[in-house]
Amino acid sequence: MSGPAQPEMRNKLLSILPAADYAHVVAGLEHVDLPRFMVLAEAGQPIDYVYFLTSGIGSLVTTTPDGNHAEAGIFGFDGYLPTSAMANVELSSHDIRVQIAGDGYRMSYGTFRHWMDENRNFSRVVLRSIEAFSVQLAHTAVSNAVHEVNQRLARWLLMCHDRVTGNEIPITHEFISHMLAVRRPSVTVALQSLEGERFIESERGLITIRNRPGLEQFAHDAYGKPEREYRRLMKDLF
Repeated sequence: MSGPAQPEMRNKLLSILPAADYAHVVAGLEHVDLPRFMVLAEAGQPIDYVYFLTSGIGSLVTTTPDGNHAEAGIFGFDGYLPTSAMANVELSSHDIRVQIAGDGYRMSYGTFRHWMDENRNFSRVVLRSIEAFSVQLAHTAVSNAVHEVNQRLARWLLMCHDRVTGNEIPITHEFISHMLAVRRPSVTVALQSLEGERFIESERGLITIRNRPGLEQFAHDAYGKPEREYRRLMKDLF
């Protein structure tokens, strides 16, 4: 099944390919619905498909040998996963799950590797995307080390807001606690704090962004550098 005409492609990586390259690559895509909690890859397991989201949000989750886990990074229509496929690695290094339902396109691992080897422009876009994602992962590590829960939550909500249409983020307190690796009561207190500042409105299973500029100012240096770096890396590639 082929993908849409390029002007209609909502995945940023695919949309910026030169037209001739896009025409080749899109022939290997299959449209898929991505329900919440769908597992796109499992750590240590073979990579069957590479996913290019057009809506929704996925999480790259790291799990310790004892079963503790935390989100290391998120992706939406700005990228692709699993990243291991870029390095010609057949097994996924991480668990990758859908956290906000959406849809997208998938490509078999073999087809992805073919285009990485045979199409310079496709590989260039993928490699730039990986560099941008590595910046996000590094800043997540820094934020987890130096920022309080309120700022980490503000950063995470801004990152989700960047990847959804509109101001509503359908997510539960429990899931946020897993992603931020903090106890659920800490998430509840942090949400109440942001709501008290009128940055957000929090309901059961839904968070609405009410004042994005205020939320960005509150997040301070926890948010912004990876986003600027993504724009720089993906600008004027062709």
